[in-house]
Amino acid sequence: MAADSKKWLKFRLTSLLVIFLILFIALLSRAFQLQVLSGEKLKKLAQRQHITTLPIHSERGMIYDRNGEKLAMSVLADSVCADPTRITDQAKVSRQIAAILNLDSSAVFKRISEPKSFCWLARKISQQQAAQVEAADIEGVFLIKEPKRFYPNGPLAAHLIGFSGFDAEGLEGLEKKYDAHLKGTPEKLSWARDAKGKKLFLHVERNTSPKGESANLVLTIDSRIQYLVETHLKEAVLDKGAKGGIAIVMDPKTGEILAMANEKGFNPNNIKGLTSEAWRNRAITDSFDPGSTFKPFLVAGALEEKIVKESDRFYCEDGYYTVANRVIREANRKRHGYLAVRDILKYSSNIGSAKIAEKLGREKFYSYIKNFGFGSKTGIDLSGEAAGVLRPVKNWTKVDTANIGFGQGISVTALQLISAMSAIANNGILMKPYIVRGLTDKNNNPVKMYAPETVRRVVSPDTAKRMTAMLTEVVGAEDGTGKRAHIINVEVAGKTGTAQKFDFARGVYSSEKVRTSFIGFFPSDNPQVVILVILDEPKRDKWGGVAAAPVFKSIGDQILNCFKTNIRETPVFEPQKIDNLQWVAADKFLVEDMMTDEMDDDSRMPDFKGLTIREALKMAKSRSIEVQVSGSGWAVSQSTEPGSVLGDERLCKIVFAMKN
Repeated sequence: MAADSKKWLKFRLTSLLVIFLILFIALLSRAFQLQVLSGEKLKKLAQRQHITTLPIHSERGMIYDRNGEKLAMSVLADSVCADPTRITDQAKVSRQIAAILNLDSSAVFKRISEPKSFCWLARKISQQQAAQVEAADIEGVFLIKEPKRFYPNGPLAAHLIGFSGFDAEGLEGLEKKYDAHLKGTPEKLSWARDAKGKKLFLHVERNTSPKGESANLVLTIDSRIQYLVETHLKEAVLDKGAKGGIAIVMDPKTGEILAMANEKGFNPNNIKGLTSEAWRNRAITDSFDPGSTFKPFLVAGALEEKIVKESDRFYCEDGYYTVANRVIREANRKRHGYLAVRDILKYSSNIGSAKIAEKLGREKFYSYIKNFGFGSKTGIDLSGEAAGVLRPVKNWTKVDTANIGFGQGISVTALQLISAMSAIANNGILMKPYIVRGLTDKNNNPVKMYAPETVRRVVSPDTAKRMTAMLTEVVGAEDGTGKRAHIINVEVAGKTGTAQKFDFARGVYSSEKVRTSFIGFFPSDNPQVVILVILDEPKRDKWGGVAAAPVFKSIGDQILNCFKTNIRETPVFEPQKIDNLQWVAADKFLVEDMMTDEMDDDSRMPDFKGLTIREALKMAKSRSIEVQVSGSGWAVSQSTEPGSVLGDERLCKIVFAMKN
């Protein structure tokens, strides 16, 4: 009996040992499975329960003008978020938040009632609202800093720059075109919660890789020229009762756009309630009949082909000319007999132009139109560019050839028009227009530079010179149609244009609605600036020489008063850093030195007021003066008065600020 008991005990112990070993092995296997085989998966599940991660967009790159002035920047703004799992009284919180942020309480209630741990309530709110949210100290509601796009000059160059959305994505203009460069890799905002949902810590994971950094844009435009162009264009639109207007300033030698303005403008800081019509850049998106501003390209082709000479005379039919049962008349019912080619341009004769087009022939005329860049996009680095409308030459009738000779029956863009005129100003060479000079990193070191790009030679230097002489007479002659564009002491070459707008409802050209324009360049002997001005449907003064030419004159006058005319060529983008303040592009436009002969004395302190940082440093260096710079924009004050005698200590502190 005792032996049996011992055997039973031994069996029980052995069984227990086996069971223990089995359980141990099972536990060990489970631990191995959980920690090794499924460890990463379970870790992610745990993080999902206890750690919330939210991508926060990084600051977009700056946008500068050619002088280093800020046109677009990012500032930090507060956004309101909520963790619905920590909100016990959704109705009360909804009313509180709605009252502070001026929101619909039912919409807020719907958001915070959803079974999730995160939701947005409002993005990029004002400082006053953020202070109210913080003071309310609502459980489950908190503030997060996000970068917000800010345009310090408001409407200035808005159609060029465009704007970005709440999620730091470029939506229009350069913001959209260069979005991939301007936006960096999003940062990660993470916070951990305990079992009760209480936040334990907050962590921001920032991108440190150079590849993920945003880049800055440096533009070709000069914000000072942009400002005066926008100002004069707006005044003209109001004065003439026009529907709108366009103005462009271009460097003919490089293709750089120095200013591009659309009227009416808009403020990219506040686009609420605006439609796409408000921010459309009509200088590149809209096509229109160019009218008489197209005549120079016809005459240039005829001169190049040696079909005509300036002195060749054409009979202008006393104001009425019939082509295939279609009567062509002169503008304003004028009547001309015989006119030389130069006079056909000077008086802007439609009949004379039609006869030159007939003599040149439709195939050759079409070829020069294409070579001047019409009928195809210029390739400018902006979104939404139109190609215009140029029908195949095989479809042209005799009437088409005659009409296109004076700018009717063909559609062009403002950018095509100024690029083509720039080719004449540039000795017959067509340049590709561009708006971005280069990209820089966050420290404003150059990353990528863009150089001027030649498209092709359109006409010979001799033809370009002869065309310039005739266009100078259009402005300089007392009886020229462009005489109101004349600038004192400067020879201006240009052409007026008054184009009837096509009435699609009636299927005819309107006798009431017109588009007036003037395009020209100066100085004639060394063209440096080309300016195009277009007024859409002016109610008063419906002629290009009366409405648009004076605007050209006003813009040109101010450019000459503020800038030198001997602008040097800078085919290479030359970046420069100044005391870590900002990046400044080597500028072709240098402010005219307004000092007297006494002030030109190197022993006296010059007047820096009105200069950019680069210009002030250049002047100071030429006189061995040490300067201390603060701020950005243009010089507004200096520590040593202009004209003061310089002693051994040649030091001057200069304060810069943006002009209103």
